Amino acid sequence: MASKRDYYEILGLSKGSTEQEIKKAYRKLSKQYHPDINQKAGAEEKFKEISEAYEILSDPQKRAAYDQYGFAGTDPNYNGGGFSGFSSQDFSGFSSSGFGGFEDIFESFFGGGKRSSSSNTARAGSDLQYSVNLTFEEAIFGVEKEIRYAREDECHMCLGSGAKPGTSPITCSKCHGTGQINVERQTPLGRMVSQQVCSVCHGTGKEIKEKCSTCHGTGHKSRQHKVKVNVPAGVENGQQMRLQNQGEAGSNGGPYGDLYVIFRVAESDTFKRDGSEIFYELSLNFPQVALGDEVAVPTVHGDVKLKIPAGTQTGTNFRLRGKGAPKLRGSGHGDEHVVVKVVTPKNLNQKQKEALREFAKVSGYKYPNENKNESFFDKFKKR
Repeated sequence: MASKRDYYEILGLSKGSTEQEIKKAYRKLSKQYHPDINQKAGAEEKFKEISEAYEILSDPQKRAAYDQYGFAGTDPNYNGGGFSGFSSQDFSGFSSSGFGGFEDIFESFFGGGKRSSSSNTARAGSDLQYSVNLTFEEAIFGVEKEIRYAREDECHMCLGSGAKPGTSPITCSKCHGTGQINVERQTPLGRMVSQQVCSVCHGTGKEIKEKCSTCHGTGHKSRQHKVKVNVPAGVENGQQMRLQNQGEAGSNGGPYGDLYVIFRVAESDTFKRDGSEIFYELSLNFPQVALGDEVAVPTVHGDVKLKIPAGTQTGTNFRLRGKGAPKLRGSGHGDEHVVVKVVTPKNLNQKQKEALREFAKVSGYKYPNENKNESFFDKFKKR
C-alpha cells in the first residue's frame, strides 16, 4: 500500500473536488493514456493507475472510506473505524445506481434537505472515436480527408424533444419533474430512504404523451454523418485530433459530444521516421567509398546530390538539413540522416577475384584463402 500514489494526486485533483470534476479529470486522462491511443512505454500502467483511482473516487461509499482511512479503507476485508459488526450485505442497498452513498444515510438520520437532481438538466452527447489511415507521404505533407460514420443525431422531426410535432412533453406525473423517486428500504440501521431514477420519465423529469413517430420518443435518430478532416503536415502514427461537436447528440438540449480522430500512418519502404527526423540507408560498393563518388539520394522532397568522400566507412551518417518531415509543433523541417552501408558482392567472377587478390597483395593484406592451392600435407609440414 505504501508504494501507491494518492488517488487525488493521480487525477490531478484536491480532496474537495466535486463528482463532476472527478469525471472530467478521468475522461481527459483516460483518453490521453488509453493503450489503443498511446503506444508509449508506461502508458498502459498509467491507464490502469488512473482507472483504479477513478473506481474509488467515483463511488461515494468507497471515496468516503478512502478519505477517512486511506488505502486501508479500500480493502474489502478492512474492518476498522466504525465498520466492525457489519457485513458487505448490510450495505448492499447503497449502490451508486440506487442509494447514493453516505450522504443519503446522513440525510435520513438528520433530516437533510432533498438532494437536487441533475437528471433532467442538459447533458452533452457521448464522444466518438474514428481511425483514419494515412500513407507515409500523406502524414508528411498533410491531406484533406472526408470521413463517414454513424452517430446519434438530433431528430429532425421533433428537434430532439421526443414529442409528436405540435405537442410538447409535460411534467412527469410520478416524480413531479425531479427525475427521481424516493424508495424506502429496511436495513440493519433502520428504515432508510433512497432515491432512484423515475421509471416513467427515466430521469428526464418530462413525460411524453404523444411520441414522435420518427424517433419514437428518444429525440435521437441514428444517421450517417460526414465531416472533412484537415490532416496537418507532420502528423505521426497514433496521434489524435479532437473535432468539437462531431460526436453524438446531447440530451435535454445539451450540446453534441466530440469526435476524436486517431491517425494510423503506414510505414515507408524507403524511409524510417522518428518525429521530424527521417532516416535513409544508402548502399554503396567498395570502389565508391574507397575512391569517392557523387550520388543521387532520395528524400521526401525529391532527389538531392550527395558527395561521398574517399575513404568513407560503413555506418557513416550524412545529415541533409531541412530535408526531413515538418515539425508539427513548431516551424521548419527536421533533417534527413543518410547512413552508409557498404555492400559486399556475393558472386565474383574469376577476373574480379584476381583483381582483389592483386589489390590485397600490393596493399599488404592477408586473406584466409591466400594459400588455397597448398595441399593439406604441405600446410602440415610448415607447422
